[in-house]
Amino acid sequence: MPSLRRSPHERWREAHGWTDEGGPGWYGGPWDPELAAGRFSGRTPSWVRVWLPVIISLFVQLPGSVFTFDRLAQTVTVREHALLGVAIALVGIIALVFARRWPGPVVAVVAVAAAADLLIAGDVDGPPYIALAFAIGSAIVRGARVWAWVSIAVAWIATLILSSVVGITWQPWRIVGISIGILFIVGLAEGIRTRREHSSQLRMTIARRRQSEVRAERVRIARELHDVLAHSLSQINVQAGVGLHLMEKQPEKAAAALASIKETSKTALDEVRSVLGVLRAEDGADPSAPLVPEPDLSRLAGLVASVSQQGVDVTLNNTLTDIPRSTQLALYRIVQESLTNVVRHAHASRAVVELDEDAGFYVVAVRDDGTGPVEPTHGSGGRGLLGMRERAELLGGTLDAAPRPGGGFAVTARIPKRENPE
Repeated sequence: MPSLRRSPHERWREAHGWTDEGGPGWYGGPWDPELAAGRFSGRTPSWVRVWLPVIISLFVQLPGSVFTFDRLAQTVTVREHALLGVAIALVGIIALVFARRWPGPVVAVVAVAAAADLLIAGDVDGPPYIALAFAIGSAIVRGARVWAWVSIAVAWIATLILSSVVGITWQPWRIVGISIGILFIVGLAEGIRTRREHSSQLRMTIARRRQSEVRAERVRIARELHDVLAHSLSQINVQAGVGLHLMEKQPEKAAAALASIKETSKTALDEVRSVLGVLRAEDGADPSAPLVPEPDLSRLAGLVASVSQQGVDVTLNNTLTDIPRSTQLALYRIVQESLTNVVRHAHASRAVVELDEDAGFYVVAVRDDGTGPVEPTHGSGGRGLLGMRERAELLGGTLDAAPRPGGGFAVTARIPKRENPE
């Protein structure tokens, strides 16, 4: 089984957002969507998002209206419209309270109020109608972009037209300044919207990645436990049948079968504990169970001998040397599962296991002379072949399993050599 342990140094790097390729994820190395989304995941309390724009607008616009009309105190018309100017300032402030629920209509109302404020003030400079900035941002960020763009364009064009109708003279720099200010606010809001959409996509990517990791982990655990248990349980089943058959007539052979069951079950239990112990070690816990060495090609002889004890004459031809450990494990598990299927399903008397090199590939072939299916044809059968194929594909190889033309069944796996063996 592949090693799953992580050193304290690796766990420290992961905890602090460092990537294996160099540098922290923010400044260098490959981009990590989970780390990036973590940086964008801070949430402001909802009451702050609702009331902060209202409070800022209140303390800017109301004093601004008083200041503007105080400067125009000599104009009778302005005095008559002073209360109207304050009322218009309050319209934008009050409308912001509902910006989260109805962002589109609110930006339209505030845009009209801002236009009216400009027309009443005339050519006198005053504080900006800041509620409009908050309304634009709320509408664009919350998906009411059409409302925002149309409301701003209509209100600004209508303001310029009505100004010429009522005789208000605008300085060119003021028209340009207001236009630039509006575009800046819109651009800022669009940037915030884009960032939020990006953050949402990151969260979806993370969720999909975690689901994929969970599925892959479940498949990996199932494959490891299947490989560990299937062969041993098959041996136990065969030896138990032998023991029951010989218990009365040949008790010494029945006792030998029971001893074999005991040894096989102990080996299987140790391997299961090893798998579970390594999985616990991933979470930082120290497994109490001893870790047994992961199987390699040196254990093929013992595997073949154990299968031969179950009534199948197995011949082993292995010419492979200096194989990476991960490849050895895959080849061993493929041979183990193939022989398990031979014993359980093929009804074979002979089997041949061959391991060799061919054109840059490690090749393992298991052939038998059986007459039955290599996998059960009912229930949840087929897991063994699926696991063997997954092991080969994880290393860039292939696996073929099919009946032989002359009878029997053949499993052939081809795994490419690696340039840098482990």
